[in-house]
Amino acid sequence: MKVKEIMDEEFIYVSPDQNIDEVSIIMEKGKKFTTPVVDKDIRLVGWITSFNITQGLRDGKKKISEVMHSTDSVVHVNENDPARLAVLKITHNKLVNVPVLNDEEVLVGVVRSVDIVKTLSHLYEIKVYKIFKALEKELKGVSWDELMEASAIITTRRTGEHVTAEEYELRIKNATFGEAIWATGGLEKFFVGLIAIGQMVTAKKVARARK
Repeated sequence: MKVKEIMDEEFIYVSPDQNIDEVSIIMEKGKKFTTPVVDKDIRLVGWITSFNITQGLRDGKKKISEVMHSTDSVVHVNENDPARLAVLKITHNKLVNVPVLNDEEVLVGVVRSVDIVKTLSHLYEIKVYKIFKALEKELKGVSWDELMEASAIITTRRTGEHVTAEEYELRIKNATFGEAIWATGGLEKFFVGLIAIGQMVTAKKVARARK
């Protein structure tokens, strides 16, 4: 997934020559806490926050250029960057959102932290059954029954609870990705289990081929 697939293209922007009080109204109406500042070619030249606006008004400043953050200090991403890069930059820098530029340095969107949360929540609602169907497709030459059998064995080994292949299949049909992560103790443990299942069915496939 790329940045352009999660960015908001319906963003507002302002000019460095605009009056601070005018921009404060624009941001208030648009319910924006931060806003990109661009030139006439929609190239990013700065960034403004509601805090900058408040401070500027208090200090008697007139123009956005007097209170905006310069481009050098603005964290941004390219539209073709991996989406995870935007997530990491927002998280590591504790930002509300980041501007998105194209290869010509033109502002084309904004990735908002709220959009990231929405995207992750959709991912969490994916049925575990679909993940295993995708795994079955990748493990060519392995049947669904073999995959379920290996999954039940790995689950029994890791939890100490005896689980049959039929019971495991029923579980993944009703469980979401988010529920599975919580049940297994985290994202890392979930995928470690998935890898172990893949290794087991692959080993059995190789053993069959040698007979």
